Amino acid sequence: MTRAYAEVIGDPIAHSKSPLIHRFWLDRLKIDADYRATQVRPDELGAFFASRSEDRDWRGCNITVPHKEAALAYVPDPGGIRQTIGAINTVFRDEAGELAGTNTDAAGFWSPISALDLKGKAVAVVGAGGAARAVLFALARMEVGEVTILNRTPLKAAGLLAAFALKGRVLPLTGTLPPASLLVNASILGMIGQPPLRLELSPLPEDALVYDLVYAPLQTELLQAAEDRNLETVDGLEMLIGQAALAFELFFGAEPPREADDELRALLTR
Repeated sequence: MTRAYAEVIGDPIAHSKSPLIHRFWLDRLKIDADYRATQVRPDELGAFFASRSEDRDWRGCNITVPHKEAALAYVPDPGGIRQTIGAINTVFRDEAGELAGTNTDAAGFWSPISALDLKGKAVAVVGAGGAARAVLFALARMEVGEVTILNRTPLKAAGLLAAFALKGRVLPLTGTLPPASLLVNASILGMIGQPPLRLELSPLPEDALVYDLVYAPLQTELLQAAEDRNLETVDGLEMLIGQAALAFELFFGAEPPREADDELRALLTR
């Protein structure tokens, strides 16, 4: 008898902690299934989904850099994610066994900051890729004030402000931060193997929160700089675990044991 499985795809993928998370939950719930990490290059994306759609043991996949936007071309989009967030991070089988794409990043990002009142407050976001789309989608629903996007490609960032009906401006990565209540790094800068993200944080007020979606390394230069200023921080594991929990239920039909989050974080930070 073959074994059900799900996986995470990206390029690169060796840094991913998703297999540790999902296998931890599978073990806790005694579900006989597996979760893997698979490198898929951009020119292999179509063939990957074509082959997996025929594999009845395949429950779906999480999607990471650089495929979150491109994957929309290869799987059905019943929830209209293309018109809202514009990027997917999860593909699963629906009740009829057909593939469907969705996005659990927005909810995963929002969860750790759900108690914050950001209505009308200034926010700064680094990046304009798939993760940034989920972040901006969530921020728009939190009714934030002016949003400043720092990105290498100003035109792409300006397009995102328009797409999510957010008022704001676009700056280069070397630009000066505004006095934002929330700073989010939604780029790959600072990740292992990528250039560092070094921002001058002095414009941020004393009660600002710095949220870095990068989780490898967990303690990024950005978070260290924020802590040196005694600013509140949120690390990348918060969003990673949050979005994974939603995907896990779609893959395996069971709620993950979130009461064991402390033990899971300890495992992920060894």
